[in-house]
Amino acid sequence: MNLKLLGLDSKTHILVTGGAGFIGSNLCEALIKNGNKVTCLDNFATGHKKNIEHLRSNVNFTLIEGDIRNLDDCEKACKNINFVLHQAALGSVPRSINDPITSNEVNVSGFLNMLVAARDANVKRFVYAASSSTYGDSKSMPKVEDAIGKPLSPYAITKYVNELYADIFGKTYGLETIGLRYFNVFGRKQDPNGAYAAVIPKFVAQLIQHKSPIINGDGSFSRDFTYIDNVIEMNIRSIVTENKNAINTVYNTAFGERTNLNELVTLLKEYLSNFDPEINDVEIKYGPARIGDVPHSLASIEKAEKQLGYNPQHDIKKGLKEAVNWYWENLK
Repeated sequence: MNLKLLGLDSKTHILVTGGAGFIGSNLCEALIKNGNKVTCLDNFATGHKKNIEHLRSNVNFTLIEGDIRNLDDCEKACKNINFVLHQAALGSVPRSINDPITSNEVNVSGFLNMLVAARDANVKRFVYAASSSTYGDSKSMPKVEDAIGKPLSPYAITKYVNELYADIFGKTYGLETIGLRYFNVFGRKQDPNGAYAAVIPKFVAQLIQHKSPIINGDGSFSRDFTYIDNVIEMNIRSIVTENKNAINTVYNTAFGERTNLNELVTLLKEYLSNFDPEINDVEIKYGPARIGDVPHSLASIEKAEKQLGYNPQHDIKKGLKEAVNWYWENLK
């Protein structure tokens, strides 16, 4: 993706929190390629040094190993920063159900620390990772930004609280904020390992090893799977926009189509079997549905298209093909 075409000035200094994680490391890489000065803040709780190792020798890249739960680390990271792309968080609905206290400490207290640090450093704009989980039990489809339901997990509560805090900091302190409600982001560098691995990299890794993926429920649950390049575009458009009506609000960050889990696995098997035909014969198994899971998720991206000029280029098939190619090279 050519960020210059989106109007991003290469002289801009940008802080990416959680910059060694899946989304954060992809943002760091895109920004460095654009010639930007990038500071990465990460405590490596879920991020990986290997994701940013190739950036470490670049003079425009600075790594600060720190924790957003520590205000001093946040203040250090925000020094001389023009824009913040705040990606640091503890994701996963099941993780938050198992350990709501830590999820709250990182996602709420850590978020507040970053807002305070950004405000005090006179950062121009604070763009942050919100979540589609905020829609909770809302049954309306597609999901429209101003119509949400009650949260269904501690994680969802923390991400909604982020939006409330960002709104207050905009109104009270004049800090420009934009929240991006991510819908099931996938792509290169997404970790397939661990108890809380996202479904696409987890299934890809299992299929490569000829192990049977286990679908939670009957496979009818659907998601608006969103490729990483679409997410990068939204973050950059949030930085460069000069539309005053586009700030101090939230946007769905998605493609605007939904795919159920049965369809997803079928596509994964099709694309992976181009490398290994035996993957076509791997059996798919089914288990109980997960507590706190939203049955269906589909985003309206009309607001982002209108206000930010968002124009996502990767649908589920194009994104999966690129992701599968990356995983085949890096996992086999």
